[in-house]
Formats: sequence, structure tokens, C-alpha cells
Amino acid sequence: MTDSAFPDTCPLCMDALRDPVTIPCGDTFCLECIKIYWDQYDHIGVYNCTQCRASFTPRPVLRRNIPSIRSSDPHDPRPLPELTPFPYLKQNSLCDFCTGRRNPAVKSCLVCLAYYCETHIKPHYESATFKRHKLVDETGHLDRKICPQHEKGLELFCRTDQMCVCVLCTVREHRSHNIVSAEEERTEKQKVLVITQSDVQHIIQERMKELQELRHNVEVLKGNAHRAQGDSDKIFSEMLQAVERWHAEISQLIHANLQASMAQAQGYVERLEQEIMELQRRDAELRQILDTEDHIHFLQNFPTLSVPPEPMVPKVLVNPEFSFGEVTKTVTDMREHLDDICKKELSQVSKTVNDTPVYILIPRTAGRLKAKSDFQQPKHRADFLKYTSSLTFDQNTAYKELVLSDNGRKAIRKKTVQFHPNHPDRFDGFCQILCSEPLSGFRHYWEVEWTGEFSIGVAYKTISRKGKNSNSLLGYNDKSWSLLCSDSGYSSWHNKMDKDLPEATRASRIGVYLDYAGNSVSFYAITESMELIHKFQANFTEALYAGFGVGSSVTICTTGNSIRPY
Repeated sequence: MTDSAFPDTCPLCMDALRDPVTIPCGDTFCLECIKIYWDQYDHIGVYNCTQCRASFTPRPVLRRNIPSIRSSDPHDPRPLPELTPFPYLKQNSLCDFCTGRRNPAVKSCLVCLAYYCETHIKPHYESATFKRHKLVDETGHLDRKICPQHEKGLELFCRTDQMCVCVLCTVREHRSHNIVSAEEERTEKQKVLVITQSDVQHIIQERMKELQELRHNVEVLKGNAHRAQGDSDKIFSEMLQAVERWHAEISQLIHANLQASMAQAQGYVERLEQEIMELQRRDAELRQILDTEDHIHFLQNFPTLSVPPEPMVPKVLVNPEFSFGEVTKTVTDMREHLDDICKKELSQVSKTVNDTPVYILIPRTAGRLKAKSDFQQPKHRADFLKYTSSLTFDQNTAYKELVLSDNGRKAIRKKTVQFHPNHPDRFDGFCQILCSEPLSGFRHYWEVEWTGEFSIGVAYKTISRKGKNSNSLLGYNDKSWSLLCSDSGYSSWHNKMDKDLPEATRASRIGVYLDYAGNSVSFYAITESMELIHKFQANFTEALYAGFGVGSSVTICTTGNSIRPY
């Protein structure tokens, strides 16, 4: 379920919406798609909707949709209050010629310097007397369009003094200065404002993506906490009654840290939403000032609106070093080593969980995200294991010859076709399978053992699953990266390019290190030591999933598994 107020797919290109626009009948398209489609009918002058066949004359003006920002609760469907522009951009002026109850003004005349309602503006359209008068949308502040010294209309701009001037000003106070028309200066300054608006829109998109990712990671935290609680309950049920007091302490530790992290996340989410609201408010201001026909009004508001927005909130990442998995490991040890060892281990894990921050704050620089992390890169296997992710195979993606066992951590290829129900996520051309858990945010590590030629890598959820072609072969398209492992050596695969790699240690266990924030994925041969086989540099744009091409068998290792010789 998305937070958008419009559909996910464009009816014209059948792809994800890019710069979505909603036309008058209510249907939504990509901005570029509907523009290209309607360009074909410019010679006719009648434009229709491809969905409901509604017709429009003249051609509707297209404006990008702004998705609504919802509350910090991921399950709360209520939108935030509607955004309104700053008051100085639009004043509710009244007609200067109405008697009694005055009607709202719809236009103002820069020659008459007066406001007109729909009734009193008619002479300006019908009489030749007003032919040379300049009408603009009612924007208020007509008094600011008169030179306070000469009481003449402001029609020019002095670049020397950076101010609007009248004709008489050019003869006296601004003589010999660099004078241009207001329209010419507006054209130049509008270029600057368009760039500022583009920056604001880019930041909005970044913050929206951060907000979505933060909410997802908070849900993952909750899931990890619930799993840790369930594992500890199962283990404690097998222990003697004497250790129940330690059970209570573990439960309290998980609950306390979950509650603290949820409360902390609430604050970060609200601050991000507030920044997005401010940025959207700024975008609305920029849109309105860019659309105005009043050059003087535009120029007078330009200095305030051209200042780039300053970041309000540091980027928030869920710290992968904060893990409830350590709790499950500890209670397992407690069951095996009884009361004395329980005291020692519980004290240790309590300090680890309590002292490790859940969230990492990365300062922003000049309105952009600070790309690199302050954390040291892992160097030894023990460092990599800190980022271990618990992965399981997704049954719905399994090729027809694969059988899963060991609680979804082992896949074996059989010579006979297995019964698997039809599913849109299932690979039907290659013997491949993906894991269920999405990987994004920061760092992830996992190890697998294999037999027979196999491939291992990561892929977007959008990778094709159907047919025997490059679109669905792991590593042979722009949606996946993989390492092919065989008895003869290793080769890297990405986007229809395969490359034989320099000689590396043959190993039956392969480690994969995904640095999502650092846009890289690395593969290691795991023996008594840890040797880098290959590293991909990429620009990840969506969550990744661990993927495998199975020759004979693949087993996802748990942290405690011993390494068998190759």
C-alpha cells in the first residue's frame, strides 16, 4: 500500500508513473507520455483521454501531482492538513468600482492601477479606449507598482541598483545606469528561480524516499523484535523453572528497547514530515510566482524566494549493529550452560543492546545528503558477521525442480519436476530462486554453501521471472548482479556482460557483503581465511533480494555453522 494519491502505473507506457499528472476527467498519466500523445492532435484541436474517452477543448494545462504526506503511523490513512501558499503571494483584493457590497477582484490594471471584478473589467475588453492597458491576474499590492518619488508606474529595472524604477527615474536618480525592461529582467531571474524550484522538487523526492525507507525499516525492527521474543519464549519453555527470572529480564530488555526505538522513530518521522511539508509549501510558492503575469510582483518577491532551502533534519538510518538476533543467541547459550553462564552472558548482552544506538544520524551538506558513512569498513570476518542478515528462500520464486528444506534455508535441485502452484513470482526458464527478505538501508552480510555449478547475487524485485532470456537470468540484465561459481573458476555477470575473474581460492562457502548505502556488493571465498573474489559498484535505486542459480544444492549458513573443506 503506497502513500500516493494516484495510481502506480501509467496507462500509456504501462510503467511506473514518472512526474504524474491528473487530467480533468480524473485519470492519471506520466507527464511526458500524455504530452507526446496529445501533440499528435494539435492540428485537430480536440484532445481525449485514452481511458474514459473524454474530450477536451482547448488542450488542458498539465501540472504535476503532489503526493499527500500521511501521518507517522504506517497504518494511519489520514492525510496531513492541506498546504496553502504564503499569504503575500495572493491577496483577496476587492473591486475598486463596486458600490455597496464590493465583489472580489479578478484582474488588476497596471495602467489604471485599480482592481476590477468580473463586471467592471468588461470595458477593458470591449472598449478601444483601454486597448493599450495591461491587465494581469489580481495579485494585490498595486501600491507597490507605483514609484514613490515620481508617482509613475514601475516598468523598468535598474541592474546597477537591483530595483524596479519608472521612466523618470532613468533621467535623474538612475541616469547612466544599466536599465532594462521588467520583462527582460524577469526572464533572466526566472531561470534562477526555475533551478531553485528543481532543487526543491529533488529534495522533496529524496525526503519522500527516506520517509518510506525509514517506515519500512521501523517495521523490520518490529518484526525482528517479535521474532526475537518468540524465539526466546520457545527456548525458555524448555528450561527449568529456576531460570524463569532470566526469562523475565530478557523480555523486559526486548520490550524496553523496542518501545524506546519506536518512540525515537516517531520523533524522526514527524521531523521528516515537517520538512517535507515546508518544502512542499516552498514549491507551491515557487509555482505560483513563476505563473504570475505581473513582472513587478515577480521581481519584488524574487530575492526572498530564490534563496535555496536549508536542510532541517539529518538523514536517519537504522543502525544495522542494533540487532535483536544477539538476544536469541544469548538465550540459547543460557539454556545450554545453565544458571552460572546465564548471569555472565545476560550481563554482556544487556550492555551490548543498551549501548548500541538504533538510529544513525548523518548530517546533510548544502541541501544534499552526505553520501558516505562515518562507519569503518569491515576488515575481518568477525566484522562482516556483525551485519549478518537472517535469510530464507521464497517458495513462490522457486523453479519447478527445486525442493526446499531446513526451514527454508536449503534448496536442492531434483531431476524430476516438483509440484509447485502457479505464481507470478516463480522463475520458469532458469533454475533460480530469491530470498523473501528485502535488503536496503545500510549493510547486510550472508554466507552460503554450494555444490554443482551455481550463481549467487542480488536482484531487484522487478526482475523478470518468465521465459528463458537475459531479462530473467540472474546477473544478465540491469536489475541484478551475480557471481558464477564452478570448479573451473569464477566470473562476474551484470547487464549482459560476463567477465572471467583472476584466479581465486576455490571455496565451498561464499560470503556476500551488500553495502547498500555505499552502492556496492562484494563476494568472498570463505575458507580458513576470507578472500575477495569480486566487487560490483552500482547505484541501487530500490530494495534488493538475495538470488541464486542452483546447480545441485545451496544452503544459507547460520552464524555458528562450521566451514567444511572444499
